[in-house]
Amino acid sequence: MTEADRPGGEVYRPSELQLRRERHHRRQTRRSVLVAAASTAVVGVLLVVAVTGSPGWERVHETFFDPEEAWRALPEVFTGLLLNIRLLLFCAAGALLLGLVIALLRTLRGPVFFPLRALAVSYTYGFRGAPLIIVLYLMTFGVPGLRLEGTPSVLVLGGIALVLTYGAYIAEVFRAGIESVHPSQLAAARSLGLSYRKSMRFVVLPQAVRRVTPPLLNDMVALQKDVGLISLAGPIDAIRAAQIATAQSYNFTPYIVAGVLFVLMAIPLVAVTDWVTTRAARRQSAEGAR
Repeated sequence: MTEADRPGGEVYRPSELQLRRERHHRRQTRRSVLVAAASTAVVGVLLVVAVTGSPGWERVHETFFDPEEAWRALPEVFTGLLLNIRLLLFCAAGALLLGLVIALLRTLRGPVFFPLRALAVSYTYGFRGAPLIIVLYLMTFGVPGLRLEGTPSVLVLGGIALVLTYGAYIAEVFRAGIESVHPSQLAAARSLGLSYRKSMRFVVLPQAVRRVTPPLLNDMVALQKDVGLISLAGPIDAIRAAQIATAQSYNFTPYIVAGVLFVLMAIPLVAVTDWVTTRAARRQSAEGAR
């Protein structure tokens, strides 16, 4: 409050001590900003001088940071990036859905559900331990080698490999969120007459998803980078387009262009992740202070 009226009709006015504290806080904030800006500028200048002053800088500049080559390769690399974006959207949705299903299977109780729990545990252990690149090779080269009718395209198979791998990680995130909800929440819902399915849907899952949103977003950031591995299977995405341009000019600048585009694509998601993480931390601090 600054000039808000209290219930008794009195007008609140901050004390002189409070005003001094606020002025001191503003001075400290300005000083911190200036020191941070100055130190960042000094470190940046030192790095630039160290890199550009090295003996091999001219050769590295021509090979990796050629502006003309970057401009020439940009259209093809950007067109390939659109494929990465489409693949990211479908793989993210598939991995989230698969991870949620596996997490729910692992939380089932009762001996009759043991086969489902065992299958879910085996899946998470297997795909969390297997390197993504091996799963990608098995799906994109091994499955077509079976010569089965109706085999999907290599792009689809690569997307399935990403979904299977990330679904295992996301399943553990969802399971941690579900188990973090106190059992009394589920018991209270059941005592009100809700079935187990409705209790999970309306009581447990909303709380679990809210708690694990930051790690889920971090997994999405990692997936956003790993969709570039689809180039190993042959589809012309941003990485493959950069590889083709590099093979034509013997210049690695197109790879830098692809890397910059991936970073630009990740910035909004990273910013949202940081905001959600900070917001969740503030909420937990407020709840702990009550």
